[in-house]
Amino acid sequence: MLFVDMLFVVALAISFIPILTGYCAQSRGRSFWLWFALGWLVPIASFFLLFALIARDELNPGRRLLGEARQLLREAEEREKALRLAKKKE
Repeated sequence: MLFVDMLFVVALAISFIPILTGYCAQSRGRSFWLWFALGWLVPIASFFLLFALIARDELNPGRRLLGEARQLLREAEEREKALRLAKKKE
C-alpha cells in the first residue's frame, strides 16, 4: 500500500508543472491542452517559454492594448447576451 501511495504522490508532484503551465496559458488566451502536453514533454523549458511569451505580451504596448480591447469586447457581448435573455423572459 505504501508503494501505491508513493506512486500517487510522485505522479501528483510531476504533474504540478504541466497543470500550472496549462492554467497560465489558458488564462492568457492560449490552448490549455497544448501547453499541458508541452509541460509533460519538456516541463522546465515549456514553463520558461510560456513565461517569455507572456512577458513579451505584457511589455509590448500594442499587444497589451489589444488584450484590453478583447476583454472589453467580451464583456460587452456578455452584457448584450444577458439583456437579450432578460427581454425574452419578459
